[in-house]
Order: sequence, then structure tokens, then C-alpha cells
Amino acid sequence: MKTDEIWKVSTGKGVKVAVIDSGVNPETPSLKGQVLTDEVPRTVAYGATDDYDGHGTTMAELIVGTGAGGGLKGLAPGARIVPYRIVFTDVLKDKAEISKTPGPAEAIRAAADSDAKIINMSFGSPGDNSEVESAVKYAQSKGKLMFASVGNDAERKSLIGYPAAYPYVVGVAASDESGKVAKFSEYGNYVDLAAPGIDMPGWCDATFRSYCDQGGTSAATALTSASAALIWSAHPDWTANQVLASLIDTAGRDWARDDPSVYLGYGLIRPRKVLMDEDFKPVPPGTDPLAKENATGVLDESGDPVASTTSPSPQPPKGTKDTSDDQNSTAAFDTGTSDNTTLWVTLGAAAAVLAIGGGAFAVIRSRRRA
Repeated sequence: MKTDEIWKVSTGKGVKVAVIDSGVNPETPSLKGQVLTDEVPRTVAYGATDDYDGHGTTMAELIVGTGAGGGLKGLAPGARIVPYRIVFTDVLKDKAEISKTPGPAEAIRAAADSDAKIINMSFGSPGDNSEVESAVKYAQSKGKLMFASVGNDAERKSLIGYPAAYPYVVGVAASDESGKVAKFSEYGNYVDLAAPGIDMPGWCDATFRSYCDQGGTSAATALTSASAALIWSAHPDWTANQVLASLIDTAGRDWARDDPSVYLGYGLIRPRKVLMDEDFKPVPPGTDPLAKENATGVLDESGDPVASTTSPSPQPPKGTKDTSDDQNSTAAFDTGTSDNTTLWVTLGAAAAVLAIGGGAFAVIRSRRRA
């Protein structure tokens, strides 16, 4: 990543990232002053700063952490986080807490109505849901750039993960240090970009006493969101399409640009290639860099369209599930996180770099230890 060079050009200042996750603890040393708690609408504010798992706080630190107190230094420390809490059904079991906590669709719509430019969704579910899909379309209409983890269950059975598989959501896979796809990273034509996702530090649990060795597509997604924040800060007049196109055009790959990989999409993120190029020319503002994928939809391994299983639910879905491990279902949408991603982030000193990864929709957040 060469963050020492990147930060001379951009730290992400002026860009807000909505983190929809298990909540974000704004009191960790690395996040003090980095979380905009007052900007969460009351309708979806329940528990936003009470992280019941540690996952959401880890994602926030990977994006904007300052590195204070020996904590993670994120890739875009000048950006700020707007936290939204949803239910990971494999972690949060208290019925009263579940009933009070917003569903993914509610959180996405609230983020869409905010002035956050980027929506980070390090979670997923193997089942889609009409309310969540509608919320995603609404956020796209509001000019938001959405990133979601594709899931960590490839070694058992690669499932289609939502919201990553929805049109206008950028599906992020995890890679190892050599640039190869991580063995656990799920795959399909809805994988758009990749980022490091193995052996990364993250909070072990909700006690926030120590970091553990983790990784997954969750962290890879956080790094990708941070990369977008760096670019958008340097080019505040660009649209979401232009920021995304710049990440795609400069992604590291050894395959044809018009033939994306089902494992790594258009390649590994390299924001430095955009930030260090004073002559970089963005695509026209209205050009959708994923127009082909958004029009085609999800395909199976034979290249045939996957029939939609979208189902309406009488109440907003309350859960999100991680496609990396156990899969529990709440209403029509279970959500969870996935953890096995390698990210260039500073642990204590600003020169070191590490990574972490994430999850699924319904919310099941299965933590994968490296």
C-alpha cells in the first residue's frame, strides 16, 4: 500500500463512511474523536455505539483508526465513521435486544439519507430479501458507494452472499499476501474487487481488552471502503461511479480487464495508483463501471442466471449472517460477519501494516481465527 506515500496526498479527510455492523465502540484509543455518534438518526440509533461483538469496532478501526494507544491505524485515518448497529444472529441472542435493533434495510436507508458517501457492509447472508434489495437501490439512487464482503465459506460450500450479490453493491473478496485468493473467500461473478484478508488483528470480543489474529472478507471490505475514502477525499467532485471506476482501472491483475475473475473480480485494490497520478483521468460521471454485472445479475457456475429467491417479510429483517460459518436465519434475512482478511493497517506504529476481514447478511457473524 505504501501508506507513507499515500498519506502525503490524502488521509480521507472530509469523507464519512457509514459502518453497518455490530455497532462501533467510539471509546477505544484508536477511535476517540473518529466516530460521529451525533449523526445517527434516532430511528436507527439503538445500540449504535454499543458493540456487542467487537467486529464493527474492528472494521471502523481498519478504516479510520488513529493508531493511538497501540491500536490499529486505519488506511484512511482522516475520514470519519457514522455507526449503525444491526443484529448478527449467530452472536446476539437476547430477544429484547434483537427487537430494538434496526434491520439491515432500515440501516441502509438511513445511511442513504445521510451525508456519508460510502457504506461499508462487512456482513452477509446466503438468502436475499426484497426489503434489503430495495434499500440498496435507494442508496444507489442517492449516490452512495456500497461495499460488502462476499463471505468466508468457500472451503465448505461457496454460497451466493447478499448484499454483495445485489446490483450496485461492490462485492469484495480476500487475498493472501502473494495476491492469490484466500482459500475461504467465496466466489462468483458478483466478486468485483479484492483486498488483503489473512492474519490481521482485530478485537477478540466485546470486552475490548486485546486484539486477536484474525482475517476474512470483512476486513478486505473495510480496506476497500478506506481506499475509496482516500480517493474521494482527494477528488471531492467525483461521483461514486468515478471513484469506483478508478479503483477498478488501477486494480492489480494479470488477466484481461474485460474478463474479471470469479475469485478476485477486477483485481486487488491499489489506491496509490490513483492518488499518485496527477494526470489520472476519471470516467464520465454517469458511467457505471459495473454496468455489465448490474445488468446480468448473479450467474451460477454454468454461467446461467440464478433465479431470485427474494421474499418479502412481514417485518423488517433483523438478522445478518456471515457466509463463513454457521448459518442461522432470522425472518428472511440472516446476517453475520466473516473474519479472515489481511490488511495494511498500522498496529501501534504508523509504519506497520496489517489486515482483517468480514461477513454476511441475516446477521450471522462467524469469527474465523487464522
